[in-house]
Amino acid sequence: MKQIIAIVQPHRLENIEQALHGLDHLPGFTLFPARGHPRGQGPQHAFTPCEWNPDAHDRLVLMTFCADELAQKVVAAIRAAAYTGNPGDGLIAVSELEDVLRIRSGERGDAAL
Repeated sequence: MKQIIAIVQPHRLENIEQALHGLDHLPGFTLFPARGHPRGQGPQHAFTPCEWNPDAHDRLVLMTFCADELAQKVVAAIRAAAYTGNPGDGLIAVSELEDVLRIRSGERGDAAL
């Protein structure tokens, strides 16, 4: 099982939702509002005070869990839907999950997804 976390621009949300809903067997996803601080534009990505723009850093964090065989399709769908080609498009992280437990039914592992 995999956990996928994506940090994306809010204005791309509708495209991302449509892309994910178009996948077979996606178990669902959760969204969190977030505020980020990107890498700096100075030497070796150092932050310079003149870069700060408080309106440019609102992001969404999308989190989902899925079976191993679905993970690359989920990543590809998010990337394609979130892509603008401009700096700040976001990040996608994929990590291994040891276990998942559905609280209501007690199902575990892939059955809980």
